[in-house]
Amino acid sequence: MKTTLKEYKIKDICEGFVYNELEAKGLFGLSGTLTIQPEYQRHYIYADGKKDVAVIESLLRGYPIGLIYFNKIGEDKLEVLDGQQRITSIGRYVQEKFAIKDENGMPQNFTSLSQDKQKQIMDTTLLIYECEGKEDEIKEWFKTINIVGVPLNEQELLNAIYSGEFVTLAKEEFSNSQNSNTQKWSAYIKGNANRQEFLAEALEWVSKKEVGDYMSKHRKDKNIDQLKNYFSSVIDWVSQTFIDVEKEMKGLEWGRLYEEYHKKGYDPKKVSEVVQKLYADSCVENKKGIFEYVLGGEKNTKLLTIRIFSEAVKNSVYASQVAEAEKTGVSNCSHCAIGHDTNKNKIWRLDEMDADHVGAWSKGGKTDISNCEMLCKTHNRAKGNK
Repeated sequence: MKTTLKEYKIKDICEGFVYNELEAKGLFGLSGTLTIQPEYQRHYIYADGKKDVAVIESLLRGYPIGLIYFNKIGEDKLEVLDGQQRITSIGRYVQEKFAIKDENGMPQNFTSLSQDKQKQIMDTTLLIYECEGKEDEIKEWFKTINIVGVPLNEQELLNAIYSGEFVTLAKEEFSNSQNSNTQKWSAYIKGNANRQEFLAEALEWVSKKEVGDYMSKHRKDKNIDQLKNYFSSVIDWVSQTFIDVEKEMKGLEWGRLYEEYHKKGYDPKKVSEVVQKLYADSCVENKKGIFEYVLGGEKNTKLLTIRIFSEAVKNSVYASQVAEAEKTGVSNCSHCAIGHDTNKNKIWRLDEMDADHVGAWSKGGKTDISNCEMLCKTHNRAKGNK
């Protein structure tokens, strides 16, 4: 791959700058010869009133904002390889899309700045490497260069590696913050559209976690019907099965749960009753596990992390059982006491016993002292959920 170091003034880069607010994309610069956001690039994510402002403040203070890389794709045709967040921030500021604050805390748009400060920004020279090479060379370089500010996440890298019509269509659907469906998706998926997290989840579900393979196979597809349909099937199944939306639902492995349970029938009203009962149960420590617990027929209590008896409760119950055992001459483990072996009269040490729910938690037994019994470890493990 060939690289050539060049200098560009900001006023030249901003000539013909176009920004698409709907798609959060910096589109063109250098009088239309520079594509600021190629399809393999992520969306603009600096519009937070901090990172974009920091870029402009750096220019006014004379601080360097780092090397920028362009990819030369033809005669007088360039695209931004690294630096689109910084370039887009500069272009947006020059076009009055946001303001910075002066030393007195007053907002200053570009045209509100003094003429000398405006000139300082526009005359600032940026150091830019122009790269020329084959597509695989350029994209390999794109993966390894240091991205100033916020590093690329895994999905953003995959979008770059497998850029093409499929990725373009997928980003239009899942990476568009203006898509009204994102609010519904946010109930079940962590992240946001601009950082490709909805797209990442959709691809993980449909590919059964083989995202790279799936994107490679479908790279040249002219539609994303399979991806959209599968994603919609999962979301619809979740929302129809669980009519109550709880904050703990966000980020669960809904793709896996869909595969395991969507062929089973559920009564949404009964599901809701069970979920609300479990939410109200103070013994349930892992609220996130409630949903898989219910889907699995309320069998795997390990998903719930049931609150265990405190040391104070165990000590109190142990002392009471020892006192009763010494009075009656039998073991302080009630199961040993009714047996016929050598342990019938044994007094177990505290560390040789486990606290057990007399009435199993799964059958309504509570985790409080009135429902606690100390059993020798052998009998407690044999009892299970009885």
